[in-house]
Amino acid sequence: MSESPVATETPLADERVTKTSPLQKLLLRPELGALVGAIGIYVFFFAVADPFRSLDAFSTIMYSSSTIGIMAVGVALLMIGGEFDLSAGVAVTTSALTASLFSYEFSTNVWVGIFVALAVALAIGFFNGYLVMKTKIPSFLITLGTFLMLQGANLAVTKLLTGQVASRNISDMDGFGLADAIFASDFSIAGTTFRISIVWWLVFVAIATWLLLRTKVGNWIYAVGGDAESARAVGVPVVKTKIGLFMGVGFLAWFAGMHLLFTFNSVQSGEGVGNEFIFIIAAVIGGCLLTGGYGTAIGAAIGAFIYGMTEKGIVYAGWNPDWVKFFLGVMLLLATVTNLWVRNRASRS
Repeated sequence: MSESPVATETPLADERVTKTSPLQKLLLRPELGALVGAIGIYVFFFAVADPFRSLDAFSTIMYSSSTIGIMAVGVALLMIGGEFDLSAGVAVTTSALTASLFSYEFSTNVWVGIFVALAVALAIGFFNGYLVMKTKIPSFLITLGTFLMLQGANLAVTKLLTGQVASRNISDMDGFGLADAIFASDFSIAGTTFRISIVWWLVFVAIATWLLLRTKVGNWIYAVGGDAESARAVGVPVVKTKIGLFMGVGFLAWFAGMHLLFTFNSVQSGEGVGNEFIFIIAAVIGGCLLTGGYGTAIGAAIGAFIYGMTEKGIVYAGWNPDWVKFFLGVMLLLATVTNLWVRNRASRS
């Protein structure tokens, strides 16, 4: 009696070792949509606005982008970690006012005020992160409360100490020269002046990218943003990671505040209101998801560059600058749809 052959099943390939083409890898990059958009916007304004083509215009665009981009780096990391910070805009002003008012009122070296401001900025970040983690109240609500408190304190304390809505001019105080060179100096390339904030912006983007892609902390950030409970179950320090992200936003708010202070020598107490949304817009345009767990610092930098090009390009083209916010809204919607499409492709892959 002959035995019938037994059918054998072909083993399925392990998806972890399945080869992915370079094109597929490129399509799955979070910042791809923003990069394509940035190229399109640059080409458009290059074609329609003659002043846009000059190196001076590029310097102005990069500076405008850097003032948003420095904060967008911290906000992007926080969003990847699954949280928001609506106090980021006014925290910049709080840092600048703290350094200015402390130095002037106590007649200290400017650097004393700078380090006091750093301590205050980190404390604000810790306060936000600690409350979010301990109360489980959404960060949107916690930081909205912080936003209102800081906005009121900025105005009230400044008026109490100076009798006006702006801090005193500190340009003649000890330590100002060195601080100005670090936070607000400029340099020349091919006869065109560039601000030092552009260099610092690129440095922060590089550090954040290294942190996300080459360290275990970067893995923790993506993990807590994707699913905090699952991350906790595998040993990720969720509380420390998220508090650290809020404090990271605080640190960059301090740095941006120092640039603001030493660029203008004094600070208006009402500065920064509304900027928190621009930081979030830059991060979202750059590929960060509102649900967390996805995005890059490079994408946030591209989002900030798109903002800078749009803001200045409209002016160079001779259009009504009132349309800037309209175009930002359009780009935000397009970026959200693009990011969703890319994310769905990534999930299917």
